Amino acid sequence: MLPTPYIKCDYDKVYEPSEDSFLLLDSLEKDLEYLAQKFKNKLALVCEIGPGSGIITTFMIQNHIPTTNNNSVYYAFDINPWALEATLDTVKLNRAKDNDNNNAGSKSSLLEPVQVDLTSSWRSNQIDLLVFNPPYVPSETIPTRPERKEELDTWVDLALEGGKDGMEITNRVLAQLDTILTPNGIAYILFCARNKPEEIIKSMKENGYSNWNIELVKNRKAGWEVLSVYRFSRC
Repeated sequence: MLPTPYIKCDYDKVYEPSEDSFLLLDSLEKDLEYLAQKFKNKLALVCEIGPGSGIITTFMIQNHIPTTNNNSVYYAFDINPWALEATLDTVKLNRAKDNDNNNAGSKSSLLEPVQVDLTSSWRSNQIDLLVFNPPYVPSETIPTRPERKEELDTWVDLALEGGKDGMEITNRVLAQLDTILTPNGIAYILFCARNKPEEIIKSMKENGYSNWNIELVKNRKAGWEVLSVYRFSRC
């Protein structure tokens, strides 16, 4: 079992790692060999949308996901400036711990945080591995981006509230997967049961994604909710 990164964040500013975060970590660990074979001897461009505390990006860097030869470049995309700072701090914190333990770990990996709304500033078909733990909680509206960095509650709400069926933000990413990912690219996206993921995937298959593999990697009951991680790739 791979170690979980050490996290020390101000959770008034960023989303605190929870069952959904850990399910994504477990899903990536389950697919470790699959990803290594998929991206063998390739320079992989890895992107996490909405890194929050940085736990998932740090986990991928520490464990050289998706390539075993540490041949990857990592991007963290978040609209929340506090999340980008937290991600950098978490990576640095775990690099220091790796060095203290005489472990090469993540010290040679490249990480670039970018304040952006999803992948709106990115060129088409550039991302090899996309990871997204979206704001999936159903809500009447999606919070408006704060004008000031100090409006902490709204920044955290942006990581939680997903509008109708909790899917308004996720649907934007799903609709763009074909132009986000490289031809060999893979996306891992988390859903809750209230998002109705089976219906979403059926609709995708019927509307332009019939030539994609969409597979359940892991699911787990978390309190009153059931969470699942699906893997998306072209056939």
